[in-house]
Amino acid sequence: MTNSTVSLAEIRAQFLDYFGRNDHVVLPSSPLVPDNDPTLLFVNAGMVPFKDNFTGQRTPDAPRAASSQKCVRAGGKHNDLDNVGYTARHHTFFEMLGNFSFGDYFKEQAISHAWELVTKDFGLAKDKLLVTVYHTDDEAFDLWKKIAGLSDDRIIRIATSDNFWAMGDTGPCGPCSEIFYDHGPSIAGGPPGSPDEDGDRFIEIWNLVFMQYERHADGRQVDLPRPSIDTGMGLERTAAILQGKHDNYDTDLFQTLIGASVELTGAKAEGEAKFSHRVIADHLRSCSFLMADGVSPSNEGRGYVLRRIMRRAMRHAHLLGAKDPLMHRLVPTLVDEMGNAFGELKRAQASIEATFEQEEERFRRTLGRGMGLLEEATSRLGKGDELPGETAFKLYDTYGFPLDLTQDALRGRGIGVDVDGFETAMEKQRAKSQADGGKFDTAGADDVFKKLREESGATAFTGFDRLSETHEIVAILQDNQRVDRAQPGPIMFLTKETPFYAESGGQAGDHGVAQFDNGARIEVSDVQKKAGDLHVHIGTLTGEISVGDSALISVDPGVRERTKRNHSATHIMHEALRRVLGEHVTQKGQMVDGERIRFDISHGGAITREELAKVENEVNAIIQQNAPASTRLMAPEAAIEAGAMALFGEKYGDEVRVLALGRDADGSDYSVELCGGTHVDRTGDISLFKIVSEGAVAAGIRRVEAVTGEAARQYLETQAGYTRAAADQLKAKPEDVPSRIETLMAERKQLEKDLAEARKQLALGGGGGATAGPEEIGGVQFVGRVLDGISGKELRPMLNEQLAKLGSGIVAFVATEGAKVAVAVAVSDDLTGQHSAADLVNAGAAQVGGRGGGKPAMAQAGGSEPENADKALAAIKAALAG
Repeated sequence: MTNSTVSLAEIRAQFLDYFGRNDHVVLPSSPLVPDNDPTLLFVNAGMVPFKDNFTGQRTPDAPRAASSQKCVRAGGKHNDLDNVGYTARHHTFFEMLGNFSFGDYFKEQAISHAWELVTKDFGLAKDKLLVTVYHTDDEAFDLWKKIAGLSDDRIIRIATSDNFWAMGDTGPCGPCSEIFYDHGPSIAGGPPGSPDEDGDRFIEIWNLVFMQYERHADGRQVDLPRPSIDTGMGLERTAAILQGKHDNYDTDLFQTLIGASVELTGAKAEGEAKFSHRVIADHLRSCSFLMADGVSPSNEGRGYVLRRIMRRAMRHAHLLGAKDPLMHRLVPTLVDEMGNAFGELKRAQASIEATFEQEEERFRRTLGRGMGLLEEATSRLGKGDELPGETAFKLYDTYGFPLDLTQDALRGRGIGVDVDGFETAMEKQRAKSQADGGKFDTAGADDVFKKLREESGATAFTGFDRLSETHEIVAILQDNQRVDRAQPGPIMFLTKETPFYAESGGQAGDHGVAQFDNGARIEVSDVQKKAGDLHVHIGTLTGEISVGDSALISVDPGVRERTKRNHSATHIMHEALRRVLGEHVTQKGQMVDGERIRFDISHGGAITREELAKVENEVNAIIQQNAPASTRLMAPEAAIEAGAMALFGEKYGDEVRVLALGRDADGSDYSVELCGGTHVDRTGDISLFKIVSEGAVAAGIRRVEAVTGEAARQYLETQAGYTRAAADQLKAKPEDVPSRIETLMAERKQLEKDLAEARKQLALGGGGGATAGPEEIGGVQFVGRVLDGISGKELRPMLNEQLAKLGSGIVAFVATEGAKVAVAVAVSDDLTGQHSAADLVNAGAAQVGGRGGGKPAMAQAGGSEPENADKALAAIKAALAG
């Protein structure tokens, strides 16, 4: 039974409500950027956030859970981008509904839940459903017969890996069981396992993974002590079935998005335009959610994937005839449809709209040139031919055309792209630009850190209250390997507790020292977070130490204090930037340490001097309030609901620190953000704030650098010193320096003008192979000169002046300046039918090692042999004489 009135949002809520009633903890979707798998660009399946639960690297908070997980598949192994918009069920962004058991219930309860939900809660007709099991999984086969009452012919055994899931070559694995919906004989296709299984009649809606084995490197599979359940139900395809549709793009959500696109472009969703509207609707979702989770468009990594999805959508907007940027105007519709379920969309809406608009304006400027190159490169290609990879790479490198966009543009003409050639060119570029960052290499020890986390648990940070404590060393690493005893040199070590802050949230790790009773000493130069919450101290050891030794570990108080000032000032500056520039401004990255602030924000253009001054003044006004800082521990949802700003894409625990700084005019808090870093006790502790630079670091991303406290005072003192030195040189008061410089610049400009005029008159009045006045050559009045000390850029006005005096005729100048020579010719309008300035210039340029071009009335060329200037003038005369 289907119900066309049930919405996608209601289906999501119904799924989560069912499992909530059945003792599952309903969890919000994790961000699209995975925090537990560096091999993935994005979360691409519902189980990814729970991977460490299944592998045993993390103890689950609850034995069973359910979620609607945001997923993106647009790169790497799971790349559906080429098909998106052209098929019924491919998307770059989709939601995966799932229920999970971490060693709690297993096959029988998983099958019972699935059957009850789809037949009772969702109301699907039992005779429309069939299931698959792995061919050796007799237990699952019997359970489906018992629980669902399905006949043998509707429980299909599948012998391929399609019905056996594995996390990798080793690790947890197990058989699958899939539920299929039969759309009926009117649609082509056969059941799973049949020769016609690729048809669209039978659609998989839910996959139940029975994680019951552990696969070893030698191929052995042994029973897991606590088998688990991982399921995945695609929300979009389930909604299509429940709404009586066969195509995901005909469901309520997509029809609303497509309707908005039709309204704004004026192009009906018919013919080829139908596919363009679908691409736009799909890509609107993936791009918006990626930006809401902290990804910014760039030319590498996740940012590159985002940019290529954006540009594919923008090209389809162009194909629809959109005269103005389109994507940012569709964001409000998306937020209306999905913002209630995903609050991050609402919070990031202004930033998403601004980024879309900036990217589309930038892309529109290059689209014409890029398409021109593509048309030229494919003008001789026909159906079945391939565009060379080097050309595809040039489109990407020069015009920002992702490979997918080039392929998409050529799809309709049946022209392919040499992908291998493109990748080869890309690899050459990577190799050329690759540079070593020079940071302490800890990447090789990731597995060691995970093992340590299992053994000793998280590191407890005590540094909010204390800067020095005595602790036992629980682990030592040298050369990325665990050792019991360490020798002098580079070292990493762990303690159960530490006052050292580990680099996190853009705040640099603390510096300090660890002092041992035997005289050994470690100069701690950095502290990094590993395996989620281990504080790994990094430094250089003098002497020898062993695991179990105790040390007095002390944070450098000066560095910590300066870092606290900078970090707190960053929070205030963030709020000031939003108030001065607009609410689209959001943090896109930061690094604060004991030296300075480096803060990246989303903003489309340069920040003016006046805007920077306003920000600076507002920050210093808050500092001067000397208001106490307020820190509270709250649940993330409650904190955000109360107005605290969260970083897009940041994953927060059950409890977060909420920092409030400064007071607003109405008595409310000025800056309120979620932050686990260290901060000042009062705003006055920051003392002074000064912005030292502002500039672009990427498309739509600006970087502001600033200093505080003593560093700000020293910066201002240095700047004042420059002003005093300039005043001394100008013999003026410091406050008069700008006006004196302005006067001097005006005087210099006039002197340069006078000097140029004098040089011109001197050159025109000299000999150097020139005639004193006009001469007649071939029946034409001709003036020619070799001019010394004149640059090429000065010739055009001199030619015009001489030609005006001559009336009808030809003027030719050969100018030398150092090692350069310039040849220029002007022909009066009445003679251009007989003589071309371009031909005459080239005759002269050939004598000075150059070649030029221009129009019949005016032409100019450059050369590198000034010693042949006289020959150049003679050659022009000879060409004129014929």
